[in-house]
Amino acid sequence: MRIGVVGAGYVGLPLAAVLAQHHTVTICDIDPAKVEAVNARRAPFYDTSLGDFLRSADLDLAATTSLREACAGADLMILATPTNYDHESGGFDTASLETVTAQTLEWAEQATIVIKSTVPVGFTARLREAYPGAKIVFVPEFLRESRALEDNLRPSRIVVGDRTETGRQVAAVLSEIAENDPPVLLTGPSEAEAAKLFANTYLALRVAFFNELDTYADVHNLVAADIIDAVGLDPRIGSHYNNPSFGYGGYCLPKDSRQLLANYGLLPQNLISAIIHSNATRMDFVAERILAGQPQTVGVYRLVMKSGSDNFRESSTLGVMERLRAAGVEVIVYEPLTAADSYAGCEVVASFDDFTDRADVIVANRWSDELEQVAAKVFTRDVYRRD
Repeated sequence: MRIGVVGAGYVGLPLAAVLAQHHTVTICDIDPAKVEAVNARRAPFYDTSLGDFLRSADLDLAATTSLREACAGADLMILATPTNYDHESGGFDTASLETVTAQTLEWAEQATIVIKSTVPVGFTARLREAYPGAKIVFVPEFLRESRALEDNLRPSRIVVGDRTETGRQVAAVLSEIAENDPPVLLTGPSEAEAAKLFANTYLALRVAFFNELDTYADVHNLVAADIIDAVGLDPRIGSHYNNPSFGYGGYCLPKDSRQLLANYGLLPQNLISAIIHSNATRMDFVAERILAGQPQTVGVYRLVMKSGSDNFRESSTLGVMERLRAAGVEVIVYEPLTAADSYAGCEVVASFDDFTDRADVIVANRWSDELEQVAAKVFTRDVYRRD
């Protein structure tokens, strides 16, 4: 089978690489640097094992900046372009996805279109109305940050938003590349879209819940880990995804929870709004706790959301930094993954020793053994020292 993939990012490239073990895959991206990296069998971003996989696996994979080339002869076209949240419109910006869909249907009119980008509920149905007769299927991705290759090889589940023979064929292609035996669920397109948004909003809810538990414990001088351990031993709750942080962040959880709220519109709800507001409240609280020590210079240790990641997008640490700067405190950053002299209006200090010497308090969303020598300066809510 010839497969085209549009978007060589965190969603598109790991999937393309796994598919290329079994099929002829051409991946398209507008960024020439990404295309060059893929053709040289280098990962253009960090994802556990992706670089080794690209180098060592026998892959029928090519990259190009030409969408027409990716479409040529394709039986299946997978669209994984960004759908960033637009604060002005109050929903996802699907403009690039809509443009790519139109071009793909023109240049690969016999191909089945698989949308992997996260979209508002009802988006696929509207596309099908706009292009009657086209085979357009929504397939949500359920990927952990920096674990996308692993989650394509061993997915927790495969959800395909199409109950017809087309949906069964897409499910078969995705099941074939899985090394485990994941459950497969065929749904309507809008149900699949909603499943993606509700799944990520539930994860945001879980983060928010344990963060609010930690806030209560901190204010009342209680041992948060003791409470979390006792709560988590209930098998209905479980001892997972429960480590306090500065707030949920990353590319998906903040935008997906906001989009779900937008999809509710005027429908009655309380919880979805509360999840979003809770995250802002948590960052307020963390900033207030840091400011209570009256530091002159706050050092922010790492911008990444978790260990093993190169992603700063929507990091909760950035929200805390913004609040500290608004209070008039000098904020400096130690982040080896950026060569810039500044980030988000804060000086980036290249030397770890200079950074720790200058900072009155060192703020770390996640603990690192590198901080052991300056532990007395560190402010963190990382109870379990894990992601």
